[in-house]
Amino acid sequence: MVADLTLVCGGAGALGSALVEALRARGDEVIVADKHVVDLTDGEAVEAFWDDLGAQPRWVANVAGGFKPGTVADSEPDDLPLVVDLNLGTAWWSCRAAARRLPEGGAIVNVAARAGVGPTGGTGSAAYAVSKAAVIRLTQVLALELAERGIRVNAVTPALIDTAANRAAGITGGTQPAAVAATIAFLLSDDASAVTGAVVPV
Repeated sequence: MVADLTLVCGGAGALGSALVEALRARGDEVIVADKHVVDLTDGEAVEAFWDDLGAQPRWVANVAGGFKPGTVADSEPDDLPLVVDLNLGTAWWSCRAAARRLPEGGAIVNVAARAGVGPTGGTGSAAYAVSKAAVIRLTQVLALELAERGIRVNAVTPALIDTAANRAAGITGGTQPAAVAATIAFLLSDDASAVTGAVVPV
């Protein structure tokens, strides 16, 4: 049996690493794309990366992203484009490349966030919330566009994830990366063949 090839964009962070581990444990062949391999905010670089892959993935997970705190009023002029590039831009360029190449039966999972769905109990994440809301809409639109080709597109919306970076910043608690990774891995499988356009809270 030939192993499924999965591309994990942003696979070097806490969530990405947990996802890579889960996918390899079930027998997938995994390609990890992070900032040391390709600039995921650069559309031309992403296209060139896909062209150089040779074998094309069946599954794609867009995990790359970033956060910069700030309210709308106290944000700096560069905050919005920076955070949009890190969250929406990375997902957009990866989805664009995948939409042109994935085979029938393939799937994409984008990592959005609970902040992109609605208020999460605090302020100070304006640009992040806006960018993750856009990732959700990208997911839903692309699911419609690719439905006739049998390609599924879904998103997960984790709240706080327990990572070393968050703990170092004094932010404690949250879901374990492995639990979020397990949900993504399920959506990137034939067991989820009837699920597309979904926004799954984790």
